[in-house]
Amino acid sequence: MKIAIVREQADGERRVAATPETVKKFKALGADVAIESGAGLTASIADADYAAAGAAVADRAATVAGADILLGVQGPSPDSLAGAKPGAWIVAGLNPFGERARVDAYAAAGFEALAMEFMPRITRAQSMDILSSQSNLSGYKAVLDAAAEYGRAFPMMMTAAGTVSAAKVFVMGVGVAGLQAIATAKRLGAQVSATDVRAATKEQIESLGAKAIFVEKVAGIEGEGSGGYATEMSDDYKAAQAELVSGHIAKQDIVITTALIPGRPAPRLISDAQIATMKPGSVIVDLAVEQGGNVEGAVAGDVVERHGVKIVGHRNVPSRLAADTSALFARNLYNFLSAFWDKDRNAPVLDEEIGNAIRLTQDGKVVNERLLG
Repeated sequence: MKIAIVREQADGERRVAATPETVKKFKALGADVAIESGAGLTASIADADYAAAGAAVADRAATVAGADILLGVQGPSPDSLAGAKPGAWIVAGLNPFGERARVDAYAAAGFEALAMEFMPRITRAQSMDILSSQSNLSGYKAVLDAAAEYGRAFPMMMTAAGTVSAAKVFVMGVGVAGLQAIATAKRLGAQVSATDVRAATKEQIESLGAKAIFVEKVAGIEGEGSGGYATEMSDDYKAAQAELVSGHIAKQDIVITTALIPGRPAPRLISDAQIATMKPGSVIVDLAVEQGGNVEGAVAGDVVERHGVKIVGHRNVPSRLAADTSALFARNLYNFLSAFWDKDRNAPVLDEEIGNAIRLTQDGKVVNERLLG
């Protein structure tokens, strides 16, 4: 069993899919591990560290040759995988809805593509969930990015020269990223409030010491779909939410938006008119900018200014903390493969619940129901 880790080729991608820690663990399972030279450099991991852990470090062709399993952060180009075994697994974040042509190419090449972002949100798969591990650090980094752009301090400071007021931070969307953003902003001393369409998150917000801003008296809307993800809201709810949020946003110094709906464009949470009500020097960080954005006027990969308000739209925020996000991503991959490792076969054997959820291609065709439906 040969596990190959390739160097990421996507622009701006600094993460790597394995660390010396996980290389040692794969070796302990009985696998041979090969890694492309330079794969870990942007995540502060030298080739020598991989070699010391037992990996064979080589160029891409030698790394891929004869591989049974190919690990990546983002899906590797099918053209760059010549020499891998027929039916080899590709295990990575594959962006199945946004990169459908690449998924079709994996099928045509005979690979079995496994999309880690389709991992079901069930208890036994929590340690395999790349969306959670990466979003956690994205929420943290979003607050630091906001602080870097904000021309004032976060905590209240009482000095001989007078008092500096605490920054007011509003988090919209309280999933993993939002919860970490709340916790980080609180640690920095801000006054924090948050909102979400899922009623169950109110208790989570308050448990972190933040103020929950929720639409009341709109019956029958919980906002939670399968797997704990948000769903599309009714028109009545959207109108009530827009009215509530408009009044609150005008008083905020920093707003962080994190709302995503799987397989659909990000919901629009903040309009240009709402931005215009904010104080000059305020900051908005849009973590959903690559999926269309929660904020009108946000630009992927740029920091723009509208009505005196900075709108931060960095791409691939997890990659901005590459050393830590790589460590967590690599553990997710190891936890996944090791959970299904069959010692007799010296290979992982998937069960139906998780296998059917994440498998995109098999036997030359696309097989995932979410892509076929």
